[in-house]
Amino acid sequence: MNSLRLICDSIGDTKSLSKAPCDWGGSVVAKLLIRGGTPLKGMVNISGAKNSALPIIVAACLADGESILENIPQDIDVYTISLILRELGAEIWFDEKKRLHVIPDGLERYQASYDLVRKMRASFYVTGLLLARLGKAEVPLPGGCALGSRPVDYHLKGFQSLGAKINIEHGFVKAEADELMGSKIYINRSSVGTTINLMLAASRAKGTTILENAAKEPEVVDLAIYLNSMGARIRGAGTDVIRIDGVDTLKGTEYGIIADRIEAGTFIVACGITNGELVLGNVVPEHLRSTILKCEEAGLEIEEGTNTLRVRSTGRPLSVDLETAPYPGFPTDLQQPFAAMMSIADGTSIIRETIFDRFRYVDELRRMGADIRVDRDTAIIRGVSELTGAQVEATDLRAGAALVLAALAAKGETEISGVELVDRGYEHLDVKLRQLGADIERIPDGEEDTFEEYLEGPLLESLSKMGR
Repeated sequence: MNSLRLICDSIGDTKSLSKAPCDWGGSVVAKLLIRGGTPLKGMVNISGAKNSALPIIVAACLADGESILENIPQDIDVYTISLILRELGAEIWFDEKKRLHVIPDGLERYQASYDLVRKMRASFYVTGLLLARLGKAEVPLPGGCALGSRPVDYHLKGFQSLGAKINIEHGFVKAEADELMGSKIYINRSSVGTTINLMLAASRAKGTTILENAAKEPEVVDLAIYLNSMGARIRGAGTDVIRIDGVDTLKGTEYGIIADRIEAGTFIVACGITNGELVLGNVVPEHLRSTILKCEEAGLEIEEGTNTLRVRSTGRPLSVDLETAPYPGFPTDLQQPFAAMMSIADGTSIIRETIFDRFRYVDELRRMGADIRVDRDTAIIRGVSELTGAQVEATDLRAGAALVLAALAAKGETEISGVELVDRGYEHLDVKLRQLGADIERIPDGEEDTFEEYLEGPLLESLSKMGR
């Protein structure tokens, strides 16, 4: 079994989570071969936001009855969170219209799988869910991309403020509460993950919870709108103070999530780095304000429609300085792709990363000829006239996207390994790029190139049980 196709064939045609990955048509653990130098042209529809999908899928399990979620991206992280929830007892599957159905009525287990949770940091959202629904949670400390220290201390302190007793034993967070009680909580550092987890827990707590210094990202707002559509009482999402009046019950509903502003930003930069001309559909321009302004500063021409962007690049990008910041600032998830564009810009750029340790990709860009020096939280990038193809490795999700963009602009052939990391957060990125004219090919990375190998067993076992 050398590909995801063979896994899907072995499972059969079922209305299940197993059906959608068959669209990939290739290996999960794979390499990308990219022959650069072709301007991207055409129209691309942006997928639903992964960073909205994950908490909203979890939130659906707070309700009584079925939720039907639209615009959910088919990427590895979505499958992973769905499998975690299925192991806890929820029913989850994609239908033929690619809508995700969630029925949480059978969710009775409070112990989350180590093998799955360690794959993805957002899996820690199930802690807030289990506390709110069952009053008890045993969840492994999460994994995900290697982005330096991202402790869950703020999550745990927030749960304690809501009345939960917390212990950490043998790499597991064990939380328990007879009843969650509303509280006033100051989040020491504005954190999307902390804000979301506490919103999940507080939505069914007794009394009122006030989150101060809350994250203001569109994905937080999207979650609040969805919870309110189920009967929650949340006000202030999108500001730094969120008020949550707990309710006893929530009801499943239908909901369509927002477009992925990070994927959209990635395609804007892809246009700039290849001197292309693109139309992006299914976007929310307002969510991309900082990205649009910085890309225009770099020389890109961007025309906004109601839910579209027309992007055009007519020459070498101009050097731009930037500093990442929480929304509405420039997103940390686009720092690496933007740096790739700056590596061929006219002039010197200075990029300061204030959120995470995200410069591990620099050595790989240097292999392609980039002139980048890193001093603690700052990268100094002297633009070169061209990059050249090389063998490189994705070190995390967004670093992988940066290497893909660099390869699109580079002279010659680039081979990128570790593409499964890119697949965590982009829906069919290589397919979309190919449709825009890119010379890109996905090839197996080794003889044991299977979905089973990537998630080391539990995923395949769960997939085989998903038929309805």
